[in-house]
Amino acid sequence: MKKFPLLILGALCIYACNNAPQNNSFSQVLSNTESIVGKPEYLASPYLTPGDKTYMVGHQDGTFPDLGWHVTGEMGGIWNHPIKLMDGFSAQISKDGAAYCLDSAKQFVNYPFANSHEFEVEALKLTATRKQFVPDGEEAAYVEYELTNNSEKIQKLTFTFNGFVDLRPVWLGERSGMIDAKDEVKWNESIQGIEGKDVNNDWHVVYASTLEPESHDLNASTCDYERNGMGANAWLSYTLEIPPYGNAVIPFVIAGSDESKAEAISSLKKVQANAGEMLQTKASRYQAIADKAKLTIPDKKLEEAFRWVKYNTDWLINEVDGLGRGITAGNSDYPWFFGADSEYALQGAMAIGMKDIVYSTIQMIDSVSNAVNNGSGKIIHEMSTNGVVFNPGNLNETPQYATLIWEVFKWTGDKDFLRKYYPTVEAGLDWLLKENDEDGNLLADGYGMMEIHGLESEMIDVAAYTYKAFVDAAEMAEVLGKTAQAENYRSKAEKLAEIINNDFWVDEFSSYADFIGRAKDANHLIEGAIVRADTLNKPWAVEELKATQRSVSQYPANKKQGFVLYHNWVVNTPMEVGVAEPEKAIKALNTGSKYVNPFGMFVTGIDRDESAGTDDSGFAKKMKIFSYTGAVMTLPTGVQAIAENNYGRPDNALEYLQRMTNSFSYALPGSMYEVSPDFGMHAQAWNIYSYAVPLVKQFFGIEPMVHLNQAVIQPKMPSTWEEASLERIRVGDNELSISYRKTAEGVRLVVTQTDAAFRLVFPQEGASIKVIQGNLLNETNGQTELSGAEVEVLIN
Repeated sequence: MKKFPLLILGALCIYACNNAPQNNSFSQVLSNTESIVGKPEYLASPYLTPGDKTYMVGHQDGTFPDLGWHVTGEMGGIWNHPIKLMDGFSAQISKDGAAYCLDSAKQFVNYPFANSHEFEVEALKLTATRKQFVPDGEEAAYVEYELTNNSEKIQKLTFTFNGFVDLRPVWLGERSGMIDAKDEVKWNESIQGIEGKDVNNDWHVVYASTLEPESHDLNASTCDYERNGMGANAWLSYTLEIPPYGNAVIPFVIAGSDESKAEAISSLKKVQANAGEMLQTKASRYQAIADKAKLTIPDKKLEEAFRWVKYNTDWLINEVDGLGRGITAGNSDYPWFFGADSEYALQGAMAIGMKDIVYSTIQMIDSVSNAVNNGSGKIIHEMSTNGVVFNPGNLNETPQYATLIWEVFKWTGDKDFLRKYYPTVEAGLDWLLKENDEDGNLLADGYGMMEIHGLESEMIDVAAYTYKAFVDAAEMAEVLGKTAQAENYRSKAEKLAEIINNDFWVDEFSSYADFIGRAKDANHLIEGAIVRADTLNKPWAVEELKATQRSVSQYPANKKQGFVLYHNWVVNTPMEVGVAEPEKAIKALNTGSKYVNPFGMFVTGIDRDESAGTDDSGFAKKMKIFSYTGAVMTLPTGVQAIAENNYGRPDNALEYLQRMTNSFSYALPGSMYEVSPDFGMHAQAWNIYSYAVPLVKQFFGIEPMVHLNQAVIQPKMPSTWEEASLERIRVGDNELSISYRKTAEGVRLVVTQTDAAFRLVFPQEGASIKVIQGNLLNETNGQTELSGAEVEVLIN
């Protein structure tokens, strides 16, 4: 991997210059940065230029077509939440009466913090490269065009930049009083550029170059752009002379504000004056991301995917004034905040050291949940960036929140954090059973992760996550000195474990049930499942469901029992949380392995067909409308990897990670789609859970317990990995690095740490542990405890 350069950058070149890359800071930074080239067949698909205050979404070919469905066709362009600034922009080169639009890039290249599009204007012997990035913390985007004259003659050209202003609110804006109106554009002499404003709102956008334009035109269009909505266009035109085999660089800054024109202009001028420094700052910050939780393994594709999934997680950070800073669920259609998505993603983010964003996301989710749910402890499902909560919560979010809080506490040992959020955990578990468990059997009734209409009985994922919540809440209660409450929570967890392994287990299918319900309630679900399977032409599923229907017709109408209908991925959650009895777990994992394709687990097993396991084609081309039917997703695949590791099968876990990694860079270089390999969100937050937990916590076996000043180290490494290392894992104020190597004598583990007094615990569990280096503190209760700046053990 190339290192991001540590350079002192001057001002970016803004006019015709000799072909001297050292004068072009952007090109120099990118030339020393790792990158991935996109596939030609996916040039007509989205990319993301990430930023925490502003971001840009367009197509890899350099255009900005209508994208997305939450606000139909409007989820692309340039966003400064809670408003959109522009649908995008176009660039046109003219000479001798002929015009050439830069709208068919021949190549797209993605970088961790920037992207570039390369165009060829063959008639002019000209290459045009468009590069862009969004500075950290700024409500602005920087776009730079570099024009290279590949001829032996000087070229005098006209360059036209056309901005497609579209100031409009985010999804659900009407619920918060944000009503879209017509946009107006004006020439602004002070910035030598264009200003745009929504006529009824203080929403503003400005754009300009540091070059003075030859001319401008309002409400004009270039490149045959057809507008939808109430926006407006305006272009800026520049005359350039490019020497033989020389180049010219033309920068633009696009800035916005939902407060005032003055704020937008201030952002524009700040970025114009400091773009080079801001670029270097972002490059250095992404180098730090690469260096933390740095993975070195024999599987280089998996290694690269893990590194970029760390970048992807940072891409999805969004800070909204007045609302907060957090990791959003996915781009382009879910660039806002979720309960469940955060509860998965933040566990992974914590394992790679992203403590600050984990804390701020939890703060936002907790405060909003308590506000909209009257302090009940119920956790929201989905909130737009205007603060409007669309869904106040499904059942799974509330118990998953308890597990998240305990997991974060284990990594930090921060008792103030635990005291702050434990009341929400306590209230939430009380609400979960008092308000949703009518028959008092510890199984809450209602929707979990599977949002299939009618599937709102006693769901397996809600039961599994509730079990884990009580286990984790008991640990929290103990730390806080609430012994009686801890015993109560443990008692509930034990009862739920028995229910899950008895009542949810369906031996006929070697699987845990999708749900527990009455026969009379299951009938309409079976009918719906048959229709779905038949519509999708899955004859095996239709046959299986009809057999189930015949069996159910013989059941007493009011008898409650477990039903296997959909083979939803959530039937694997008992193994994910470790509640499944080992014998049943292995059977269930083997059953789950039938519902895969080369990219991972089907969300709904009955969507599998005879090509399952062999079809490695894209998903997007099969979909005429937006739907998750037939989907294979990264989260179910990651959950399956975690589940396999929990039951001592790291080779199986590795296989799922490799399946998932087959979708890495499939469509968007450097990213993984929500629906594998190329559908739905082109960047997805929960992917870090699917990678970081199996790799950091299971393969390398790091189980932090910072409040005890220790971490358990118990690797469960794939058999094919002879050596591996993981560097700079943050555990409290300590930082660990682990080196794993197989030798003829056994496995050699070397652990270095910045806090020599921090205790490292190596469970023996049938293995012998020979201490080669380190301070031996204890060797009892089946474990060896060591300290020291460098610890080395031999395990055999």
